Amino acid sequence: MAYMISDECISCGACEADCPVSCISAGDSKYVIDAGTCIDCGTCASVCPVGAPQPE
Repeated sequence: MAYMISDECISCGACEADCPVSCISAGDSKYVIDAGTCIDCGTCASVCPVGAPQPE
């Protein structure tokens, strides 16, 4: 199951920098996760200051 980034995202980029498979990128108003590449490791959720990445 992949993670998704909620609307609480503040576009700080912490999750993108720490993703081990580089599946996170900047979207129009928040960062987005490519569900096909996400390995469900939870690293993004552990570094996010607002808890925006959540399991789908």
